[in-house]
Amino acid sequence: MARTAGSHSGTTGPRVRDAAMTLFARHGFAAVSMRQIASEVGVQVGALYNYTPDKQTLLYDLMRGHMDALLEAFTDDPIRRPEERLRSFVQFHIQFHHERPDAVFIAYMELRNLTPENFSRIEILRKTYEDRLEAILQAGVASGDFDVPDTKIATLAVIAMLTGVNTWFRAGGRLSLKDVEGQYWQMVRKAVLAQRRD
Repeated sequence: MARTAGSHSGTTGPRVRDAAMTLFARHGFAAVSMRQIASEVGVQVGALYNYTPDKQTLLYDLMRGHMDALLEAFTDDPIRRPEERLRSFVQFHIQFHHERPDAVFIAYMELRNLTPENFSRIEILRKTYEDRLEAILQAGVASGDFDVPDTKIATLAVIAMLTGVNTWFRAGGRLSLKDVEGQYWQMVRKAVLAQRRD
């Protein structure tokens, strides 16, 4: 059977993923059918299987793509002071996630819909990212700059707080994204900074 016009793998594959991301973010993974995704792309349902074996694989690929991009984009220089490294992390995390609201929503809200095997794979990537922040906190504790009783708990708390910006921030509001970054940095800084005794 002939392919639907325009359904070339180099263009339709990304369109399938984009449509799935939009629909999963808008309606939830469980409520979206392959037929809806096909309709959004403008192909027959059967044509989708040229690009993905099933809906579960689509969900995993979206989450994997998000985590791969996150890990690739974040850079850290261990030679810098821990406070400078932490500030860079805060700014990076807020900016990166602000630019990808649908991917962030899916990455956090649809974990429950992954198969156990796919969940384990995504968890490894999430832990890799968490470990990078924890390494910064551990360096700060070792240098005496940070006072953090449990760097693992602090890591999870900071990431949850920063990711939460996506739930309420809207461009054009009272605060700019830079304003928000600055205020969140001050909150994170105060939470981890060791008190200096002169």
